[in-house]
Amino acid sequence: MTVIPAGYSPALGLYDTQKAIGLIKNIFQVKLCAALHLKRVTAPLFVDPATGLNDDLNGVERPVGFDIPAVGGHGQVVHSLAKWKRLALHDYDFFVGNGLVADMNAIRRDEELDNLHSIYVDQWDWEKVIDRESRTLAYLADTVQRIVSAICGTLDELQWQFPDLSTQLCREVAFVTAQELEDRWPQLTPKERENRFTQEHKTVFIQQIGGRLKSGKPHDGRAPDYDDWQLNGDLLFWHEPLECAMEISSMGIRVDPESLDRQLAEAGCGQRRQLPFHQMLLNGQLPLTIGGGIGQSRLCMLLLGKAHVGEVQASLWDQDTRDKCRAAGIVLL
Repeated sequence: MTVIPAGYSPALGLYDTQKAIGLIKNIFQVKLCAALHLKRVTAPLFVDPATGLNDDLNGVERPVGFDIPAVGGHGQVVHSLAKWKRLALHDYDFFVGNGLVADMNAIRRDEELDNLHSIYVDQWDWEKVIDRESRTLAYLADTVQRIVSAICGTLDELQWQFPDLSTQLCREVAFVTAQELEDRWPQLTPKERENRFTQEHKTVFIQQIGGRLKSGKPHDGRAPDYDDWQLNGDLLFWHEPLECAMEISSMGIRVDPESLDRQLAEAGCGQRRQLPFHQMLLNGQLPLTIGGGIGQSRLCMLLLGKAHVGEVQASLWDQDTRDKCRAAGIVLL
């Protein structure tokens, strides 16, 4: 459901917004590549479902599929490139300490629409080869801090060009586990816990998402076959116009053969062991990696102080959303 903040007025008009979006995407990608030693590569819009490469997200979202008469098969529009990136690092012969980043565009037709969610998803999908000694929470935290520094540096350059922007971000990251949030606020929903903690600390990384907590429920859903649930998390910033936590990135150190086997069993997805990607991973043929996705429209929305994701991306919206935004003078692209 769309919410219009009281007294909201965008700092930039439509023309300057378009200019600023272009600047953000160019500046941040350069800073991200420098911070994490990444090289930009070309990525697929769709994959063969038989390969097991598509991201299953929470396991209930329906991928957009279509038949391809010319190849005698079917294609699926990607939900993300979580698995494809790791295979690409293997195929392209990337070495430890270096990685790739790609523009990912997806259609998530089952998404519930609101100020932050659209059926169109665009993000920087990145993945980096690591050694076994780097599979630690300390290495994950250092990577998170590098990403936050790239985001804040992008804001600095953006505000130099657009002095009317008043967005403020905290460069210091508060780290907390999903279990610590549940222990502190057992009566609240996971989203309510995120909002409480992020309002306190402004820039937050919630660790260890996917496995069941003491309550018997996970903090949030995670596919069992890319992130190691003990070495992952979500990066959130406090978004002042909407007065809520905004997730900018989901990321983590990826599963090794042992954690993949354990998580497939816990999730009841043992049948995936027979898929080509999973066979390679279980047999130790894929590199150890860390990776994630960073929302492009979400980052633009955050840095530009926008109240609706439709102000920074072109998508389709229900009539109620269009009516509310039109009445409030909010231009949907």
